[in-house]
Amino acid sequence: MPVGTQGTVKGVSPDELEQLGAQVILGNTYHLHVRPGEKLIARQGGLHQFIGWHRPILTDSGGFQVFSLAKLRKITEEGVHFQNHLDGTPTLIGPERSMEIQRDLDSDIVMAFDECPAHPCTHEDAERSLNLTLRWAARCKAWWNQEKEENRPLLFGIVQGSTYPDLRERSANSLVELGFDGYAIGGVSVGESEAEMMQAVECAETLLPSDRARYAMGLGTPPQMIEMIARGIDMFDCVLPTRIARNGTAFTRRGTLSLKNACFAEDPKPLEEDCECYACRNFSRAYVRHLIKANEILGLRLVTIHNLHFYLNLLRLTRVAILDGRFAKFRSDFMSNYRPHDIE
Repeated sequence: MPVGTQGTVKGVSPDELEQLGAQVILGNTYHLHVRPGEKLIARQGGLHQFIGWHRPILTDSGGFQVFSLAKLRKITEEGVHFQNHLDGTPTLIGPERSMEIQRDLDSDIVMAFDECPAHPCTHEDAERSLNLTLRWAARCKAWWNQEKEENRPLLFGIVQGSTYPDLRERSANSLVELGFDGYAIGGVSVGESEAEMMQAVECAETLLPSDRARYAMGLGTPPQMIEMIARGIDMFDCVLPTRIARNGTAFTRRGTLSLKNACFAEDPKPLEEDCECYACRNFSRAYVRHLIKANEILGLRLVTIHNLHFYLNLLRLTRVAILDGRFAKFRSDFMSNYRPHDIE
């Protein structure tokens, strides 16, 4: 799911996203609440109408941004009191407020409000945080149950528990008991090792219903996604495709290309051979590198289009491999060919 933090996936239009095959995009509850405000968006017909995207939208709860961006925050049972990162305005977001904001945004999948504990943290701190998150999850579910059924989008609970298997398991079991439309695994890719990340997913995933979507939040690199799929994860969001594109880096099946490197100055090949994206069908590495070195916006847009295509196509190919019963070979081939560093 391409990430559209401010109501736009950076560098591309909604029409281009549709052409790339994006099924769902993300909006960020915290950022859209702070600017331009959910009430303004509601008056404009909701987020779909406001941004010109007519396929599904998932909005996060705002919890992660409150904890990572907000100034002078104070966590209470009611929610989080903080000064926003733009102008310092005193603000409160709690479970009910997060639900109200997401309702006004008119998103299709909404996330329960949670606390994302810092990494590393003690078992005691992680347990305190988890207990609060579970109480907040119950309040989100109760608030949502009061909404008219025809107005209710899907509501996902978020598994927390830091790197502690017992807490991850208790979180998953408690959320399943509450009953959600889907389940996310949060608090991963926040500084822990990749082994700890995979363990956090494994501890929770086996306890989550197989007939409900399972979503790893904020992940990941191409190999991480393939390995998460092998562990039963269905949904991902990640800023990497657009973020590293703005640094002139392209994803390929073999690893990443840093187009600022001099070796590409006269390279006539596309960003990736056999790629069907607009950038690869029409332009050479040499030209894209020239645009990037000249700080031309088109260069960053072309790499962004390519990277989004790469991610979306990788997941499309994975779905086909699963349906054809050859995922194990697909996974093995991809992992053996991909390099976790720049290639030349």
